[in-house]
Amino acid sequence: KFFSRRTMSAKRSRRDETDDAAAIDSAARLTFARPKLFTVATCSLNQWSLDFVGNLKRVSLSIQQAKEKGATFRTGPELELSGYGCEDHFLEQDTVLHCWQSLASLLDGDLTDGILCDVGMPVLHKNVRYNCRVFLLNRKVLLIRPKLCLCDDGNYRESRWFTEWDPTRGLEEHSLPGMIVAVTGQQSIPFGIAAIPTADTVVGTETCEELFTPKSPHIAMSLDGVEIIANGSGSHHRLRMLDQRLDLLRGATQKSGGLYLYANQRGCDGGRLYYDGCALIALNGKVLAQGEQFALGDVEVITASVDLEHVRSYRGAVPSRSRQAASAPAYPRVAGAANFAIGTDAIAPAGANTQKRARLMSESKPISLRLHTPEEEISFGPSCYLWDYLRRSGANGYFLPLSGGADSSSTAALVGIMCQQVAAAARAGNEQVISDARRIAGQGADWKPTDDKEFCKLIMHTSFMGTKNSSTETRDRAALLAKEIGAYHAPGIIDPMIEAILKVFKIFTGGEEPKYLKQGGSHAEDVALQNIQARSRMVLSYLLAQLLPWVRGKKGFLLVLGSANVDEALRGYMTKYDCSSADINPIGGISKGDLKRFLLFAADRFNLPSLKAVVLAKPTAELRPLLGNEIEQTDEEDMGMTYEELGIYGKLRKVERCGPVSMFTQLLAMWNGVYSASEISAKVKHFFSSYGRNRHKLTTLTPAYHAEGYSPDDNRFDLRQFLYPSWSRQFDTMDKLAAQADAK
Repeated sequence: KFFSRRTMSAKRSRRDETDDAAAIDSAARLTFARPKLFTVATCSLNQWSLDFVGNLKRVSLSIQQAKEKGATFRTGPELELSGYGCEDHFLEQDTVLHCWQSLASLLDGDLTDGILCDVGMPVLHKNVRYNCRVFLLNRKVLLIRPKLCLCDDGNYRESRWFTEWDPTRGLEEHSLPGMIVAVTGQQSIPFGIAAIPTADTVVGTETCEELFTPKSPHIAMSLDGVEIIANGSGSHHRLRMLDQRLDLLRGATQKSGGLYLYANQRGCDGGRLYYDGCALIALNGKVLAQGEQFALGDVEVITASVDLEHVRSYRGAVPSRSRQAASAPAYPRVAGAANFAIGTDAIAPAGANTQKRARLMSESKPISLRLHTPEEEISFGPSCYLWDYLRRSGANGYFLPLSGGADSSSTAALVGIMCQQVAAAARAGNEQVISDARRIAGQGADWKPTDDKEFCKLIMHTSFMGTKNSSTETRDRAALLAKEIGAYHAPGIIDPMIEAILKVFKIFTGGEEPKYLKQGGSHAEDVALQNIQARSRMVLSYLLAQLLPWVRGKKGFLLVLGSANVDEALRGYMTKYDCSSADINPIGGISKGDLKRFLLFAADRFNLPSLKAVVLAKPTAELRPLLGNEIEQTDEEDMGMTYEELGIYGKLRKVERCGPVSMFTQLLAMWNGVYSASEISAKVKHFFSSYGRNRHKLTTLTPAYHAEGYSPDDNRFDLRQFLYPSWSRQFDTMDKLAAQADAK
């Protein structure tokens, strides 16, 4: 008992080492007591509808990267083998055939060895087409899980191509096609709603829309012990909407506990939508990993390593949840993975010559969510969309009629931002971006697009198409912005075109010559003279887009960019077949107010200072004669309403589903004390009269990037008639309500 402190310390240290070793050896015998980490992976893939070869390559790469990061479970986006946006191509048997071919390729080799894969594809079961998740493991198919709830609102029409699965049918046998039988030796597999038990946990899945429904499948799964839940999605970008989606993703495990994986497409897959990625992994309501919302990369894989004891402890700590779970119906299970362990030992024996203690493997910690501001969303969403559209179209660049106004300047700025993103990706070594840029720009094998202005000069072409009605201010702003982004700028005057058309008109009409209102002409003459200018610009735009590469000694063609915003489309404030007619319109789903805020943001963030002057200038079409040297015509005066009012009308009409009467009653409360009831009634009448009169223009609206919930896109999103009556019943009802309100 008289040992020195140092001697006692040394003996205690040796005893501790002996005890630790014994504990580790004991844990090796009692495997259930050893802590395990489960490394799981999800991804964002830039798929392209019907690009079966490219889609397979990206899916395969995501699985390979997941394995390299140590993951033993991987989930991917909805319908990833075909691409989500195939639309009526899903009705073709070829689409299903080629997906099976891709699945056979995934199984024919060691790609699925040691990793449970959840893959999205269409499947025809008993002559009914379903949107499915297919589980693969060790070169075998374990389960085909059909979607329970299809999405049919907004841009989605899934029930046009697929049928919802009835879970009361239970599990059925699905006969596999011969190409799969040849690879796996399996004749049939389970088809239906089920989870997959492994040696150490249970895995389940739900698909996109099912998360958004009141009775989501993850609730039933979590109550019956499913610990890992995946969601393969096809969700597109819309301004200010990501936080709502992320709240649902976190909420899926906040109440019920669990490890939740969200996968999504990212990019333009051939239509108007930009799928905005943002793959996510959440544990018990806390985010462990989050992917990028906007990026040029084709494949992004994120992983997290988790001790599922956190799930078990979290669930078991809530008595009310345990009572519900104890009486919950059994969730079906399928065999096939009982001997496969997703988790790995968290405590590994140390190397004999390096460490004498066991080491603890790294566990993922919660992170803060990253959300973009609306100005950042406008900067990165449409610019990434423009890059995908350009590289997949076969074109050699873009052409834009650049007027110096807010709309065309916004489109030009987005191309400039696109070029900055391409240059940044090239400097970071993204070989796919480098290869695509080299091909588009027609450059040699040693060239790289590391200078954004150099790249922009090669692929972006702008032109100020002036007339005698154009001001020097707009001409100078166009030239300065083109210089700032690095575009090839070709300004010119189109008065000779207009004069030639009027000469031909005089020949056809025996010498009649139309005049502007200010010159004594009629309203019809005035509008016709404005439309000649606008339509001449469209014709010249396509001529320049076709021949400017030839002028510059290059091959190929250019895509014409449009620049009409969502508010003007809603109001019909455009000339049919004018410069709003183009190949693609990156701002067609964005409001004027958002565009102005974007321009101010981009001026500083992307070093485009001329955009500030664009914002300060009054919006004008410059289609009527100048008053001296001053602009007399302004857009808001022409429309008879402000852009702010237009945005309100648009949201009420589409998002709040208001007709004239319900819009009037809502505005009575919103504008109480600002306008009288009669004034509000007059405003609503003017809006709906203008909208109904001009709705036909939207049938030819240029395909536009979808960004706003009140987009009037007639072809996909806002399905309404284009020949309207006079609104007599609606307006009469409003008059009576307005009279009653004013009398109070």
